[in-house]
Amino acid sequence: MSNFLTEHLIHRDDDFMVIHKPSGLLSVPGKGEALHDSALTRLVDIESNTLLIHRLDRDTSGILVFGLTKYGQSHIARQFQDRQTSKVYQAVVAGHLSGEGTIDIPVVYDPDRPPLHIVDTKHNKPALTHWQVIEQFELDGHAVTRVKLTPITGRSHQLRVHMQYLGHPIVGDTLYATAEQQQWSSRLCLHAAELSFAHPRTGEQLTFNCPVPF
Repeated sequence: MSNFLTEHLIHRDDDFMVIHKPSGLLSVPGKGEALHDSALTRLVDIESNTLLIHRLDRDTSGILVFGLTKYGQSHIARQFQDRQTSKVYQAVVAGHLSGEGTIDIPVVYDPDRPPLHIVDTKHNKPALTHWQVIEQFELDGHAVTRVKLTPITGRSHQLRVHMQYLGHPIVGDTLYATAEQQQWSSRLCLHAAELSFAHPRTGEQLTFNCPVPF
């Protein structure tokens, strides 16, 4: 299991570590033995003092930060809560988009269809995403677009629901894309590519990057 850290470590110091979480791996364990395996449980097996700071969806890959001290955990977690971090994702979405834009519409949990989330204009919790086209191309004969996604808020499933709302679901999304669009990729084409936050001790602004695997 120690190979997991060797293969996926991006950065570590006394207070925190940054890893590349692969697609298909839970950030934290779910309920039951079948969902025990996760980035957190793997890291705790290697570093028993590993502490949770934030999460990525199971099928989203990319940058994930864990605390190694209580101080580091609380300081960085507060930056996430206060929207003082800067997060950049890349995605491949169905269809051809051009230009850039902003989606400003609340995303809420749908209790009638768990684990789905939906847009709800009557909800008072905002969800804000900026998007920008990187390139248009063909994927096995299907028109797709690579986009840069910058979430300002951090609602669950926000990027996935917002792109569906825009009419361009993320390719390979088993929750929000059409059955056909799900087949265009063996994985969800959503990746946490860049993360910036202040070092908990020095205040230095740090930026970490993780190459996009699709």
